[in-house]
Amino acid sequence: MLYAIISEDVPNSLETRLKTRPAHLERLKILKSQGRLVLAGPHPAIDAPDPGSSGFTGSLIVAEFRSVEEARAWAADDPYNEAGVYAHITVKPFKKVLP
Repeated sequence: MLYAIISEDVPNSLETRLKTRPAHLERLKILKSQGRLVLAGPHPAIDAPDPGSSGFTGSLIVAEFRSVEEARAWAADDPYNEAGVYAHITVKPFKKVLP
């Protein structure tokens, strides 16, 4: 089943986010190589594709997992979470309708 992993950043997370990004992306590449990743990306803090020093307010990942527990465990092990970028992570079942 698909799950949406919605993460909210702590304030002023940009520096830690940038340092931790390579490890975060490696995990996403594994999901992609397994055909389980639907989409992933950050939420810019301002209305711009590149928010610069304004940074990001969180992230959204939609991926396939066997259960909500597995999705929660995967999210908890995210390098961003372990480094303290995320203040809160919500994991919800997701039903893709379009496209």
